[in-house]
Amino acid sequence: VARGGGRAAYRGLVQINANAHHSTSNVECDALLVDNISRSDTYPYNDIRNDHVSLGHEATVSQVSESQLFYLMSRGLTEEESMAMIVRGFVEPIAKELPMEYALELNRLIELQMEGSVG
Repeated sequence: VARGGGRAAYRGLVQINANAHHSTSNVECDALLVDNISRSDTYPYNDIRNDHVSLGHEATVSQVSESQLFYLMSRGLTEEESMAMIVRGFVEPIAKELPMEYALELNRLIELQMEGSVG
């Protein structure tokens, strides 16, 4: 998640050695841009040393849209609350893997970071 001119960068290495036949790797990199001045860069590096592998890499970059904000705001949320909800939804797959106390802290940090991020 990037906002305020921030930059999200992913650098990944998948290395499959010559004797690792029939190896499988799938790398996913997702980024959410909260504004028009932030950016996301992905730099995958695949070091494959045999011919019997299955390797996949995907990267997505999405941006919070006016229609998403409008929908949530038409349901009574403020723009700030709407933005925080969208960000929480984006990080939910990661948050659900965390212990509860860390997930709660993550949600609180998102709320704090989103304060004043719109307008």
